[in-house]
Amino acid sequence: MANLNVSIGNLKFKNPVLMASGTFGYGIEFEDLIDLSQIGGIFVKGTTLHPREGNDYPRMAETASGMLNAVGLQNKGVDYFISYIYPAIKNIDTRMMVNVSGSTIEEYVACAEKIDALEKIPAIELNISCPNVKQGGMAFGIDSASAAQVVKAVRKVYHKVLIVKLTPNVTDVTEIAKAVETEGADAVSLINTLLGMAINVEKRKSALSTITGGLSGPCIKPIALQMVYRTSKVVKIPVIGIGGILNWKDAVEFILAGATAIQIGTANFIDPTVSIKTIEGIDNYLNKHGFKSVKELINYEL
Repeated sequence: MANLNVSIGNLKFKNPVLMASGTFGYGIEFEDLIDLSQIGGIFVKGTTLHPREGNDYPRMAETASGMLNAVGLQNKGVDYFISYIYPAIKNIDTRMMVNVSGSTIEEYVACAEKIDALEKIPAIELNISCPNVKQGGMAFGIDSASAAQVVKAVRKVYHKVLIVKLTPNVTDVTEIAKAVETEGADAVSLINTLLGMAINVEKRKSALSTITGGLSGPCIKPIALQMVYRTSKVVKIPVIGIGGILNWKDAVEFILAGATAIQIGTANFIDPTVSIKTIEGIDNYLNKHGFKSVKELINYEL
């Protein structure tokens, strides 16, 4: 096998294939289907300081080459996570990381501070890019100043690897990336979902209770790929690529474009074994083309 190890900050991963938050539960939901220890890492579902009910149903809709979701960060809060979820996932033999969101900077800080105390959680992904909540989330990620402000505040209390998840729903994502890098982000992950909508013409109603929601799946891949490429050229920190990755070829594209690692999201709903197939595919590709390490592909001269 080729060397698939990659690093983000001071954190090493056995391979660059990570599971995106919100599409893989807490990992344990998939343990009867795949060997979780083979995956590079898992971002568990979005966690907030206080419990959230999420949005009303319907909150998912299929679209051409993708899907819309408006779940709205439904979760039972960080204290529930610490008491009941963490004990069940802390010994999974891969990098277990938490996606953190909030409605205010104070909520982001308090939630991150609580997770900082958990020994077996080596990183958080700061979600300043969710388009499905009425307060917070994407509001912080659409402006360089507000993005920098929340990252600066969290960096003061969070002492492990800090990854910031960016929204594509901006004029220039590279400006946001540079702003959060300046305030101490160890990496950026992009892209989160694009804002979209669908209408049921027979019922003359929106397909989602919230009217608009987050578009994901293969239809967004070309957009995500160019944003990863452009961002990797302007920041020194690692970039994690997300958006429409269905197989190893998609993953390799993102790595060649500048991604140190990738996240698989919507594809998990289609094939729960896609992560293992992607890892094997990357390894086969490296061997076929004579590369000894996946790092040789990152930011390849295109």
